[in-house]
Amino acid sequence: MTAAVAATTTNEAAAITLADVQAAARVIQGQVLRTPCAPSKVLSKLTGAEVWIKFENFQFTASFKERGALNKLAQLTATERAAGVAAMSAGNHAQAVAYHATRLGIKSCIVMPKNTPFTKVRNTRELGGEVILHGDTLADSFDFMQRELVEGRGMTLVHPYDDPLVMAGQGTVALEMLEDVPELDTLVIPIGGGGLFSGNAIAAHGLSPNLRVIGVESAGYCSAYAAIQGDPSLVRGGPTIAEGIAVKGIGKLTLPIIRAHAHELVRVDESAIERAIGLLANVEKVVAEGAGAVGLAALISDPAKFAGRKVGLVLCGGNIDPRLLSSVLLRQLVHESRLVSLSIEIEDSPGFLARVAGCVGTAGGNIVQVHHERLSAGRHAKSATLEMLIEAQDEAHSNQIVIELQTAGYVVRRVQGGYGESE
Repeated sequence: MTAAVAATTTNEAAAITLADVQAAARVIQGQVLRTPCAPSKVLSKLTGAEVWIKFENFQFTASFKERGALNKLAQLTATERAAGVAAMSAGNHAQAVAYHATRLGIKSCIVMPKNTPFTKVRNTRELGGEVILHGDTLADSFDFMQRELVEGRGMTLVHPYDDPLVMAGQGTVALEMLEDVPELDTLVIPIGGGGLFSGNAIAAHGLSPNLRVIGVESAGYCSAYAAIQGDPSLVRGGPTIAEGIAVKGIGKLTLPIIRAHAHELVRVDESAIERAIGLLANVEKVVAEGAGAVGLAALISDPAKFAGRKVGLVLCGGNIDPRLLSSVLLRQLVHESRLVSLSIEIEDSPGFLARVAGCVGTAGGNIVQVHHERLSAGRHAKSATLEMLIEAQDEAHSNQIVIELQTAGYVVRRVQGGYGESE
């Protein structure tokens, strides 16, 4: 799951310096929220590390992207402001550019793939950006933006990550974390194109050269790891809940910084990301998108790596579709056996449903959903299967409910997350 990367604190290949990040902090001061960096007692107990969380999902557009976008926009010349800015994004960067460009009186035009969820398109427009839907992929959108807007209209490109001013703006996250909690010895930072990691690594190592900076990628989109290994085939692609870091190619400016400053690169799988989203919702009572939860996913996937350390996690965004969030949280309830599907063989006669329900209730379970199945091939005409979705306190409680039903004489099959059955 992990790949060691030679750690170094040299800035020789860096496109930015600590001074650039400190200058960015002065530029954006008072225009973006200085988000809290707070300890989590429950997550600390769970992982064995002293866990601190930087809540960038509290920004107005619910993402750290505002920092880099604003730092870039604030330093445009009068001519560049008059011509407007262009960006390519399917999410957080689009909203950040639209919001701050509108605040500063700058026209913004955002190119998004045609399959971008409507809510993201609508949010970007409501923040003042002109949205152009073009292409099936972000690469298609970028090519169109470069050709039609940057070269054709003379607009200034605000790149989502491969720009020194954008990277410097993102690095202000680490400046604030280390000002608030100077004793941190490890930062865990998501990597997509690498802008967030690069800015924060430069800032962190400029202030504390021995601090460990660990980058986290989703397993299917490990573009930094693949580039360092020289093997593009490692980027498998495919569906991911962490679409905010689902980048197939790492930035040209960010890669040398990642190579020089990453103590380690960690790849996390989808199940760990889902669990991290669930933990943040249930423990911290905050909404995190997949990309925002990968830092915690890294901790819970390999807690021994972080045990005893003072770890700062960057919860970089909270823009997750409500329907997807609902699905993730329900799946976690199933994973924790707090929602259990049972298949119970009964006689198809009056009163049997009440008896089963009474048995479940006596055991302290809550029936969420129930369905009679009478028509399956091979079933006796006087029998039925009762399909029940039951809420329990935890795995031990759900097991006790099954035992109570079996003790009462019922044949019970437990459906494991809808993927199969076991006795």
